[in-house]
Amino acid sequence: MTKIAVLVPCYNESLTIEKVVKDYKRALPEADIFVYDNNSVDHTDEIACKAGAVVRYEYRQGKGNVIRSMFRDIEADCYLMIDGDDTYPAENAKEMCDLVLQGKADMVIGDRLSSTYFEENKRPFHNFGNEIVRRSINVLWRPKKQILDVMTGYRAFSPLFVKSFPILSKGFEIETEMTIHALDKNLLIQSIPVQYRDRPAGSESKLNTYTDGMKVLLTIFNLYRDYQPLKFFGIIALLLAAVSLVLFVPVFSDFLKTGLVPRFPTLIVSTVMMLSAFLSLVCGLILDTNAKNSRKYFEVQMNIIRTLLKK
Repeated sequence: MTKIAVLVPCYNESLTIEKVVKDYKRALPEADIFVYDNNSVDHTDEIACKAGAVVRYEYRQGKGNVIRSMFRDIEADCYLMIDGDDTYPAENAKEMCDLVLQGKADMVIGDRLSSTYFEENKRPFHNFGNEIVRRSINVLWRPKKQILDVMTGYRAFSPLFVKSFPILSKGFEIETEMTIHALDKNLLIQSIPVQYRDRPAGSESKLNTYTDGMKVLLTIFNLYRDYQPLKFFGIIALLLAAVSLVLFVPVFSDFLKTGLVPRFPTLIVSTVMMLSAFLSLVCGLILDTNAKNSRKYFEVQMNIIRTLLKK
């Protein structure tokens, strides 16, 4: 029997966790539902256990820490990740899992933004933030098929993705990191539009709009530097070179006319900036070689993981 693991990271979701567990039990009766409690103080773990979930604990605070433990601990043929706040309906669960089980996807994204998210979500800055993140990923990585929802917590994964994904994030940046990892490593990505419903009354989001939003944008910045160093440092080199030329041209023009360099400090600054541009370009070239070697090693590791999974 094919084993499906439903992964539910939870922190103080006592109002909704019972419904979430029961809904996904009906949608995927063959699945095991794992609720990882992240230091809840409202008896989320007890309610989940009574509803029929396997309850485990992660004492390091943060969604990224929870997902790290889930991916390390659990063995399955398909992993379905959902939130415990009852914002994602279970109707799409089987379709998402089937895409993974049939080998058509390494990661299936439950796309909220193409359906009801902007109508249901009552936090306008969240809407704005989702748009910024989505556009940033598509502009910087230029996937053949655009990523429609980067921040969704509703995803299905293959064992190949789960066992090869190096989790660095500790908090809500984890979804962004997943998306960028899949794009950089050329893994199979599929998107399915899913209905989104806002949290029920009394249930509070754990996401801080400004703090976590800045962390997500910083994650995109850092991963772009790490995964695309030639482009990253190439852009910096172009900017420095452009400023250098703007400063140099008037000085050089004066020299051609008079044979003198009256603005010597400007010439020095221009020269330093051009040298910095060359240094930035050299850094990009060296780091790009390292990034390519890293991708080669990753492909070898993928072959090893694939062989181990077949045993």
